[in-house]
Amino acid sequence: MKTSSELVLLGIDFGSGGCKVTAVDAGGAVLGTAQVEYPTHYEHRGWSEQDPADWYPAMCRALGRLREKGVDLGRTGAVAFDGSTHNAVLLDKAMKPLRRTIMWTDQRSTEECAELDAKYRDRIFGTAFQMPAPTWTLPQMMWLKKHEPEVIERTKHVLFVKDYVRYQVCGHAATDYIEAQGTLFFDMHAMKWSDELVSLSGLDRAALPELVRPTDMVGKVSAQAAADTGIPAGTPVVCGTSDSAVEDYGAGAVEPGDCIVKLATAGNVNVMTAEAHPYPTTLTYSHVIPGMWYTVSATNAAALCQRWFRDLFCGLEKLESEKTGVDAFELMGREAAGSPAGANGLFFHPYLQGERSPYWDPALRGSFTGMAVNSTRGDFNRALLEGVAFSLLDCYGLIEQMKLPVNRIYLIGGGAKSRLWSEIVCNVFDLPVNIPFPGDASFGSALLAGTGTGIFRNSAEAVEKCLKIDRRIEPDPALARFYRERFAVYKKIHDALAPVYAQQ
Repeated sequence: MKTSSELVLLGIDFGSGGCKVTAVDAGGAVLGTAQVEYPTHYEHRGWSEQDPADWYPAMCRALGRLREKGVDLGRTGAVAFDGSTHNAVLLDKAMKPLRRTIMWTDQRSTEECAELDAKYRDRIFGTAFQMPAPTWTLPQMMWLKKHEPEVIERTKHVLFVKDYVRYQVCGHAATDYIEAQGTLFFDMHAMKWSDELVSLSGLDRAALPELVRPTDMVGKVSAQAAADTGIPAGTPVVCGTSDSAVEDYGAGAVEPGDCIVKLATAGNVNVMTAEAHPYPTTLTYSHVIPGMWYTVSATNAAALCQRWFRDLFCGLEKLESEKTGVDAFELMGREAAGSPAGANGLFFHPYLQGERSPYWDPALRGSFTGMAVNSTRGDFNRALLEGVAFSLLDCYGLIEQMKLPVNRIYLIGGGAKSRLWSEIVCNVFDLPVNIPFPGDASFGSALLAGTGTGIFRNSAEAVEKCLKIDRRIEPDPALARFYRERFAVYKKIHDALAPVYAQQ
């Protein structure tokens, strides 16, 4: 029998761009990580969908890469999952997906949101603590009820990204209450599904899953999943939760006043609070630690912008990456570092998929402005990094507007690995920034796996025992003043272009 110190804890994250797996030991030391990308489909303007058939194979490939790095999955003591939040997987009576999953970045349900806002605004906000917007499950289901009614009629089970893959691993259909809070048909007061709001979606109330806690054990790895993944059959499976909740927790934001700035596919500014603070232009969720909450101000596209730019314009960097083994993003970062602060007058607005905070405007579009004949590739690369940082500062403005106290800032996400991008964010915010290690969702899920199986006494102990701060960055006063002036121009460009995009 293995002792707890010999066990491997697995966290499996299904982010908007791919699957990442992290293995840690009982002391929180990272034994290895691996990740595999999967596609998002943008077939129509404003649409964003993923194929559920892509997730399980991506997980299996990522786990295979983890084994290749020397991680002994045969020692796995528990596994927990997280995923991009409230993306509904609609299943028939045989638990087979009926269509691609509409993602949280999808903007097609603007008419349905207008209807909800006109008829049920106060009721929805009072019950679900969120305002109608295309990011939520409810208006997406209303769109399907109108345009694909046969899908809604055939839906017998509803799960969410991590829950669907976890079902394939252990055969138990459930979701956690934090995930459910993003549907817009969850009662935040009673902590259960709202029958009244569910009825607006067209879904059968019986199709919704059982609600559990993020740290609850919900099954064991099946023989088939063991053969597919290398995780031993019978390994305990812990529910897990949304990527946003678990990455805040895993990054060390476990006290009121802790603030997460996230540079992942999307960008977030999340502030931990001792009680819920519903606000019309932010999002409100429960924290992994019982009794705590967090307020979210979010931009739709952060590191997604860099991935988009890489795939569309950086063919040479991708070829060089294949030849040298140096990551294409690293090569792009080197070009950006050759451009001065301010990118020689070039601005980037990261509204590739409309925008959430602070504008909640699905009509917004991305833009480079200020180009000149002497603009370089480095200028474009740097402007992109600065534009995302400005967008996050725009989000932070809502936190200041709400007068929520901020004591510590943690910068997380794939973009935080870039020293240049981290320094830009620090100077744009003009605040000290802590960068935790590893500080991502899959690490947080691994800690949940240990908490759910009793290796850690509770979630707070898991973080206290396992989290490390990789580095701390202090702002440069001169650069901070410079970026404050640039941000004022950034805002003016948004204000000038927003009416133009509204007419398109």
